[in-house]
Amino acid sequence: MIQMVPIDTIADEAVEQLLDRAFGRDRHVRTAYRLRAGTRALPALSFALIEREALLGSIQCWPVQFDGDDGTVWPLVLVGPVAIVPERQQEGLGRRLMEAALAAAAGGPPLTLIGDPEYYGRFFGFDAAATALWRLPGPVERHRLLARGANVPATAGMLGPRHHASAAARPLPPDLYPTPPAP
Repeated sequence: MIQMVPIDTIADEAVEQLLDRAFGRDRHVRTAYRLRAGTRALPALSFALIEREALLGSIQCWPVQFDGDDGTVWPLVLVGPVAIVPERQQEGLGRRLMEAALAAAAGGPPLTLIGDPEYYGRFFGFDAAATALWRLPGPVERHRLLARGANVPATAGMLGPRHHASAAARPLPPDLYPTPPAP
């Protein structure tokens, strides 16, 4: 029987091995890794699937922020990576992990990810409508930079790590963002 567990119950090394198998050892050069540099996955939003103690898949969510060119700061959550062992892909396990993360993130800051717009749009409501003017700390295919949720910033600015976020923090309530610029 497949069980969903909090990711912090799984050894970090096991998650890293899964990510290597799913995405390759060169995955660390991708822009998504720069977005979460120096932060820790949010445990309340990050999960793993296990079967008979074997790790089948994981999803991690990370604290990021959008610094608008006007000085406004929006906390966001970066969703991903979603990783499934290659031999169990196409069984709906990734979808199950996404649904759990989205349910756990409900009522929190907007979500963003870099991924397939057709898949994440059709099944989970992500789109690139607000992200056209976002800058990232590395290259990205613009149509793959997606967001969803209330108050997604649709302005020019920089997306990057949110270093002051606690690894144990729950998503912020919607009324706590955006932060207006200092006078």
